[in-house]
Amino acid sequence: MLRVYGIGEIRSTVSSEFYRRIDTLAQWMFEAEHLVVFTGAGISTESGLPDFRGPDGIWTRQAKGLPTKPRDFSSAEPSAAHLAIVELQKLGKLSFLISQNVDNLHLRSGIRPDLLAELHGNVTKLRCTRCEVQVDRSANVDRCTCGGRLVSSVVNFGQSLPRKGLTDSYWHSRNCDLFVVAGSSLVVMPAADMPKVAVQSGARLVIINQGETPLDRAAHLRFEERTGEVLPLAVDGLRELMKI
Repeated sequence: MLRVYGIGEIRSTVSSEFYRRIDTLAQWMFEAEHLVVFTGAGISTESGLPDFRGPDGIWTRQAKGLPTKPRDFSSAEPSAAHLAIVELQKLGKLSFLISQNVDNLHLRSGIRPDLLAELHGNVTKLRCTRCEVQVDRSANVDRCTCGGRLVSSVVNFGQSLPRKGLTDSYWHSRNCDLFVVAGSSLVVMPAADMPKVAVQSGARLVIINQGETPLDRAAHLRFEERTGEVLPLAVDGLRELMKI
């Protein structure tokens, strides 16, 4: 059902079609019993951090021979999209969050660590090479309580992803009924394999990304708009359906 707007408010055909998709996403969130959100660099562009493959992304600029913009993680603040995901958590609708981002913005926004797998690490964390426990960099220690060495948790190309995060992500992808991709071009493996696993297991797939992805044809709902435009509106619609 299309939401009713204020008297005299005029919306274009494109805008009306956008709000129909928003209403569909809100309805699917309402119906979902196991909702998984998957985020990439595109969710943090509104926090002032450049993405990788967008029109002005890090890799795009490098391919054009242009200087890349510095990423100042310390001054970045959670965006409207980050906060909308936190609202899903507060509403009891977020089963798990899988992220390719290392910027720490999900944790800063209020996401519970037990609901989050940061597959590519976190710039503020060190990880034990033996037991994989994570420790804040600010602790100024180089050894884990298990005796293992503490190294940067950020995963560089060619390095293995954290075993527990990867295992948990695959489990939730296989067992979800709604999988929402937010701000990822879905080309970096094996993280980008998660939505495919979800679809093969029967889940609805929603992709919110400015730019094509390899799974666009498999998506049941597609948004080219910014994550900060889509997610807050969808969560507002969810609240209405939950009568909160």
